[in-house]
Amino acid sequence: MIRQLPFLGLGAGLLLVVPAVQAEDASTPLWSFANVSVNYLDWSDGTEARTADNAAKGDFPYLELEGGAGFSWGEFYGFLDFENPGNDRFDEASDGKDNFRTAAKLTSHLYLGESPFSIYAHVYDFRDYGFDLREQDQILGLGYRHTFASGLWFKPFLGAARVQSDGFTGMNGFMAGWVAGYDFTAFGQDFSVTNWHEQTFGRDDDYLEQNYVGDEADAVGTNGALSLWWHPHERLTTGVQYRYADEKLGTPGQYQNAMIYTLKLNLL
Repeated sequence: MIRQLPFLGLGAGLLLVVPAVQAEDASTPLWSFANVSVNYLDWSDGTEARTADNAAKGDFPYLELEGGAGFSWGEFYGFLDFENPGNDRFDEASDGKDNFRTAAKLTSHLYLGESPFSIYAHVYDFRDYGFDLREQDQILGLGYRHTFASGLWFKPFLGAARVQSDGFTGMNGFMAGWVAGYDFTAFGQDFSVTNWHEQTFGRDDDYLEQNYVGDEADAVGTNGALSLWWHPHERLTTGVQYRYADEKLGTPGQYQNAMIYTLKLNLL
């Protein structure tokens, strides 16, 4: 059972306090979205070769539930992924590479008055049920929000990191990153480009040794994706994502990259 976490407790307290001091209509979202998608992640041949002996990677389908909402006092985003949804907890044919897994993330910006700054928090939880592995990353710090005249929006953050996993539990350095996006029209169609990026640094030596396969990882880790989306209909979105990681995902000392192919049904 996961114990009460300090960052989660603080985040829950903020969620209770901030809405309570707002006007009554602050419970109405200024914007919101929700979708369900089918996805296929295809690791590069080089990645599969480089990780063969250290947290081996295999291609996989996954189902995703995704959504977000913005209010006058803050905004939230989250997803829940079901990887290899038709497989058993431990996949014998792939020797565990294609186990049933789940990944979930929740992020929030709680605005600091009328300024572009915010209290930023996020929780990411990953579980591999076949190997009975789990890792939960918790980030708490400051965020920033800006939309340029061109329409490009940019939301960077910086926070202290804590991790809870089977191999290590405790403070684990810092994370800096951002999400960004830009909408545009081409050939009479609506498109958008988005990017999420996370840079971890100053990670604990015990974590880097115990949560990686084959060797100790570097203190700095990189994780993210660059995406191109096509919106042919208000209810449909399709896209391709370039997924990248270095000194992450259980593999030390190796760059990892993949393409993700996605079809979304937009519910909101």
